[in-house]
Amino acid sequence: MNGRRVLLGVCGGIAAYKAAALASRLVQRGAELDVILTAEAQHFIGAATFAALARRRVWTSMWERTEEIPHIALVRQAEVFAIVPATANAIAKLAQGVADDLLTNAALAARIPLIVAPAMNTAMLEHPATVENLRTLQARGVTIVAPESGFLAEREAGLGRLAGEDAIVAAIEAALARTRDLNGERVLITAGPTREPIDPVRYLSNAATGTMGIELAREALARGASVDLVLGPTALTPPAGARVERVTTAREMESATLAHAAGATIAIATAAVADWHPAEQHASKVKKTAGPQALRLERNPDILAELGARKNGMFLVGFAAETDDHEANAREKLVRKHLDAIAVNDVSGERSFGPGDSALVVLWGTAGRRALPRASKRVLAGELWDAIVAIRRETRG
Repeated sequence: MNGRRVLLGVCGGIAAYKAAALASRLVQRGAELDVILTAEAQHFIGAATFAALARRRVWTSMWERTEEIPHIALVRQAEVFAIVPATANAIAKLAQGVADDLLTNAALAARIPLIVAPAMNTAMLEHPATVENLRTLQARGVTIVAPESGFLAEREAGLGRLAGEDAIVAAIEAALARTRDLNGERVLITAGPTREPIDPVRYLSNAATGTMGIELAREALARGASVDLVLGPTALTPPAGARVERVTTAREMESATLAHAAGATIAIATAAVADWHPAEQHASKVKKTAGPQALRLERNPDILAELGARKNGMFLVGFAAETDDHEANAREKLVRKHLDAIAVNDVSGERSFGPGDSALVVLWGTAGRRALPRASKRVLAGELWDAIVAIRRETRG
């Protein structure tokens, strides 16, 4: 952890005293530590304790050194934000996006990995609201360090005791490892559908929304990469920090993708590119007629195959959206298009389109296989990047 920047948020629970031991351990491991204490936390432990351990000022209010805009500056300087302990109240605020103190404002502004270690009475932990709030945070990619069973402040024994220090440190170290595993990489991602106009009001397209590609871009940025995102038509907002080129048709996507491919070290093609476009595009709306009408189609360029033919050292990952014979079809595509890896998902019934949960199987080489279980696409993006980094290391030494 030498020189790594950690932001520690401490909430108002009896386990706040354990955060001091955690702070000491992080500092001993070489971390540069900033600490935010909520007003409630100060009823349990004082700022002087953390100031002495971290040898840095401790932040307790939005209104200290307002010229530094602390809720922004702190999360931009840090590489990971750990909230230990996290109370039921703090967890509810984080899940709902409430920002009414320095800690919650900083959490809302954070684009770095967020770790939450809950600690509370069993009844509070098991309340449906807390369960749902933790599920919401986890779906957004927040790491939850699950509490343990043991003796609680209320002289009861049960689930809700703050996780052990080893588990929290391990979560912080894992987050720090991810934040640098793409340092220096230039990543190209294609995302979203394409639209092939028939006339001014009709087009050929599909149900893709670009969610997976956008989340992969967000995760790559958090891990230190520079990102070019070629994005088809979508209402979703791409992550700040990515260089975004918006396109509509497959031919526009081809041109933009090949232009950005020069110099890219990793490319991930998540875009659902239309296979055909109308042979004729009408300048005016085509009117209905009594008899049948035919629509003549022509093939669109195969962007992924073009990338595979000119990789020049780039690590190329494709996507295969399949409705049957998923892995067999994906392995054939892996070989035919000269890919380094391919992620396959089941889209029968449009089940993997949009912002909902999804699952992937990653294939590489002759027999490499890694299943990524169903999760939100933000969580899945992190899992997929973990797989890509590991496969690239394995296959290229």
